[in-house]
Amino acid sequence: MAAPERSGSLLGTVKAVLWGFLGVRQRAEYEKDIKRLNPLHLVVVGLVMAFVFVGALIALVNWVAG
Repeated sequence: MAAPERSGSLLGTVKAVLWGFLGVRQRAEYEKDIKRLNPLHLVVVGLVMAFVFVGALIALVNWVAG
């Protein structure tokens, strides 16, 4: 039996990861995301956003420390 096709959009994946970073998510919305979004896309977008966040923090510290 083939795996079900998941047809989540990039914007939907980014929104789900952002809500996950904030830690504010309703259970029903989480369940919808699990059914709709591709887990590999979630991991990739999460890693990219984590690197962007760390890079932004490093840039901020360098700017403040001057």
